[in-house]
Parts: sequence; C-alpha cells; structure tokens
Amino acid sequence: MLAVPTRGGVVIVSLAQKYPGVRGINLMRNYGQHNATLCGIRAAQYEVVITMDDDLQHPPEEIHFLTEKIEEGYDVVYGVPKKLPHSWWRNIGSVLTKLIVAAAIGIKTVLDVSAFRAFRTDLRRAFDGYDKPDVMIDVLLSWGTTRFAILPVGEQPRASGKSNYTLGRLLRMSLLYLTNFSTKPLRFSNIIGFFFTLLGFIGFIYVIVIYFAAGSVPSFPFLASAIMVFSGVQLFALGIIGEYLARVFERTACRHPYTVARTTSEMPPQQP
Repeated sequence: MLAVPTRGGVVIVSLAQKYPGVRGINLMRNYGQHNATLCGIRAAQYEVVITMDDDLQHPPEEIHFLTEKIEEGYDVVYGVPKKLPHSWWRNIGSVLTKLIVAAAIGIKTVLDVSAFRAFRTDLRRAFDGYDKPDVMIDVLLSWGTTRFAILPVGEQPRASGKSNYTLGRLLRMSLLYLTNFSTKPLRFSNIIGFFFTLLGFIGFIYVIVIYFAAGSVPSFPFLASAIMVFSGVQLFALGIIGEYLARVFERTACRHPYTVARTTSEMPPQQP
C-alpha cells in the first residue's frame, strides 16, 4: 500500500479500504487543481463525471440537479452559486477570471463556469492527446461539445482553512489561460492596428481638405495623422504576424480535428 502522510490522504485510503467503489490517486506533487482534475477525469469509469471542491462549499445534496440537467440533453452542466460567498475583492477576481474563461471557450451560452460541474465522460476523447502542463478543464471540455448549461445552486461558506486563490493568483491565471487557450489577444492587436491605420488616413484626408481650402497645412493634425498611420501600419503588420502565430498555436495545441462519439457497430440494432 502507498503511504500518504497527509490527513486527507489517510482518510482517502481508509475510505478506499471500506468502500470498493472509492479509488484514491496520489500524485507525486501538487500540480494544481485543474491538472489533478484531469487525472481524475482520465481515471473515471462511469458515464457521467462530477467534479467539486473538497471543502464542502459545493453541496453534495445538489448533485442530482446537475445529473437531471444532463438527462435533458446537455453534455456539460455548471452549478454556479446564487451568491458569491467570498470577499468583494475576491469576487471581483473570480468574476474577471470567469469572463476570461468564457471568452477562451468561445461559446455564447457559457457566461459563467464553476468547479462544481457534471459532464459526460465521453467528452475526454476530445482531449486524449493533450499533455501540456497548463490545463483548463472548461476549455478542454469545449473541444468536444457546445451543449453547455448553467444551473444556480447554493454554496456554503468555507468550513475551515483558507483558499489558495488570491486576487493576484486569479489575475495571473486569467492571463495564462487566455494566452494558452485563445488567440483573441493576437486578433485584438490586429483590429487595433487596422483602427489606427484607418484613423490616420482620415486625418490625412482632413489635412488635404484644409490645404486646398485654406492654402496651408495645419502642423499638429498633419503630425498626429502621420504618427497614427505609421503606428497603425506597424500594429497591423504585427497583427498579420499574429494571425500566422495563431495558426501555429492551433496546430500545436493537441486538439483533435474531430472526435467520434460512437459508431454504428456500437449502436443497438433497430427493430423492424
């Protein structure tokens, strides 16, 4: 038997000995919440996976609401809190992180995410080959489906201990996940470059009109428009380079071109 020195590890070992359906996995070190969750997803053996925090903020008695929503035809259901239980600064960081995660997922129905989620185990086929150190479960799930749902649930205050997700860590995670799982920052620079280039050309047209109307060139508008044109062209060129980098990003993200849910050989025969 593998000895686990932590109190939680001892409890897991005792539960696994008492209940055959309980299986504990001991990682060599703390790789992070999403990395550990990915390990558990790949070890799951049933049709639906439930993930939740271990501090009982997510009420286990409301799990059946998530599974009932799954039965309505959804593939992923988030149990989002009706009211955020943390301090105002932590809530701001959480909301910002969730907005960035929703942007990275790119699905309009996903406006909020949570660690309290239920999803079909078959979705893991969409990210079988993913082996990068930076993991975001919600983005990986979006590689296999667009059928997401959100369900308001109660969330209890933390019974003991203190959360490791400080405001600074939440902001760092937001930036990390946005640049690791989304090409939107590259395309945003392209849009900004095109906007300033267009604005600079409008300024040049204004200078030319003033020149023919008044017979002189206004110095400040001419200088400002020239700066905007050249700065915009540079940003636009960087945006084009960013588009090529986005293609490289997509090809190296270990994202499958498609995922087979099942084949006709796995389907029961139809009755005549």
